[in-house]
Amino acid sequence: MDSKDKIAVLMSAYNGEKYISQQIDSVLTQTYSKVDIYVRDDGSTDQTCRILEKYESEGKLHLLKGQNKGFARSFFLLLRKAPEAEYYAWCDQDDVWRSEKLERAIEKIQKAERNSSGIPVLYFSDYDFYDEKLTYIGRGIDYKKGPSFANALMDCIPLGITCVFNRRAYEMMMEHTPKYSCGQDWWVYLLCAGLGKVIYDKGYSSVKYRRLKSSVSPAGRGFWKFQWYRIRKFFFQGYFRNVRRQLQEFSDYYREKLKPEDRRLLDLLTGRRPSVIRSVRKAFYPVRFRQNMIDEILLRILFLFGIL
Repeated sequence: MDSKDKIAVLMSAYNGEKYISQQIDSVLTQTYSKVDIYVRDDGSTDQTCRILEKYESEGKLHLLKGQNKGFARSFFLLLRKAPEAEYYAWCDQDDVWRSEKLERAIEKIQKAERNSSGIPVLYFSDYDFYDEKLTYIGRGIDYKKGPSFANALMDCIPLGITCVFNRRAYEMMMEHTPKYSCGQDWWVYLLCAGLGKVIYDKGYSSVKYRRLKSSVSPAGRGFWKFQWYRIRKFFFQGYFRNVRRQLQEFSDYYREKLKPEDRRLLDLLTGRRPSVIRSVRKAFYPVRFRQNMIDEILLRILFLFGIL
């Protein structure tokens, strides 16, 4: 298959024996037929590899096995191994995709490419929460403010399971694979928001997002569980340090390619010498970073106290 017609679906798998077949089958039955699936097993200890080997023996996917690296590093390792294609999509192991997901995403990316050729383009959509038995729970987060470069600096609203991006975005990630990325979805969001275009397909749910007891994020499980998860992540797991490292790495490689106003904002957030004046400037900078006002106010407080 010619690479210009192909989309490479990239899945990182880890102990996913229970649901991985449903996810793979939902990719294989997409209305867009020019799909190649690449899976990296991230050191599974259950039957995941055997399931994947069976699909590989039937010519339905390409399998790469490796040691456990964690989800973000595993995805970037897989991206480097995947052959060139025209489009790429991140894929988790336990969700189910709507049959038209890829076709719809590619149509919208192609429209953006016709208007502005040669730029990195990222597409993402809404999603629905489902339980382990695929019983509908509710709609995912509604991003009222939508994507922007300022938002990408401090938040990642594109969920990896809904993301599709073009070849130029892939090429830029091949030029520099981040060492301190907070996630593969966040990194491509930063790239495309700062140097290209981000398409938010608002109101369309492309994925049945299965929430498991073992899921990393408790999104969709209730307000208080989500808040407790955020407290642990923010204050006990080095989250703010990781965000600062990601921004600095992004600045080191892409600062000079940004628009002047975006460069000024990035410089403010990545200044190496903290000061009271810088903290105040960040706290009152006239852009919107977060999607809801409560999160925005909390972020400004973190700026003011020099935590971010």
